[in-house]
Amino acid sequence: MTVRDLSGTTAIVTGAGRGFGSETAAALCEAGARVVGVARDKDDLEKLRARLGDAFVPVAEDATDPAVAERLVAEYRPRVLVLNAGAVPLGRPIQEYDWESFSRHWLVDVQHAFHWMRQALTRPLEPGSIVVALSSGAALRGSPVSGGYAGAKATIRFLTSYAAEESARSGLGISFRSILPPMTPGTGVGNAGVHAYAQRSDTEVDEFVRRLGPTLTPAQVGAAVATLAADTSLDSGAYQPTPDGLHKLD
Repeated sequence: MTVRDLSGTTAIVTGAGRGFGSETAAALCEAGARVVGVARDKDDLEKLRARLGDAFVPVAEDATDPAVAERLVAEYRPRVLVLNAGAVPLGRPIQEYDWESFSRHWLVDVQHAFHWMRQALTRPLEPGSIVVALSSGAALRGSPVSGGYAGAKATIRFLTSYAAEESARSGLGISFRSILPPMTPGTGVGNAGVHAYAQRSDTEVDEFVRRLGPTLTPAQVGAAVATLAADTSLDSGAYQPTPDGLHKLD
């Protein structure tokens, strides 16, 4: 997947310190964008800045804080906004959760997406801007060892479609897209899922991964997110990355 030239533009990526977020930031920097990476862990951000250079601007903040979303959108005026921040599932059956742990993905993943999308609409971002929110393939099939994760990710897909409708109704010209990656070993979320499901099926991790068939790497998913965040020819909607490319979902 090739990301169009983004020279002269600014992108904000939440959850940029690791996994899909760091790989998305790398792909956007490679395309010429200045990338503002938001994450709680300062050390992760500094490692990424060492890798990406001056094109990457680290911001060690809590992306779920509405004041952070308001301040950074106002300060940087991004043309690309990637909403990737989220909690890692605990990987246990439902009876081993309490409500606090079960609902954590609404308090992190959904809450952060809500605040940033709201800022994109109310500020608003410039016409032609693109917002991409990370949902998950689990939103389509569920995930019985991930607590509220699948439901939260489905809600993010809904939120993105609502925001796209409001942009169209108000003539804002902002595209809102969600992306639903499959289980991807090599990220915090993907590794948690692989280990939990391997244990649940009494299978060695390597064998479980083999049975998954062809999987994407974190870098491939990051490139797909960056493509979706940069390609102005694509419509708002939900997309799924596969080894064959991006596919729009009905």
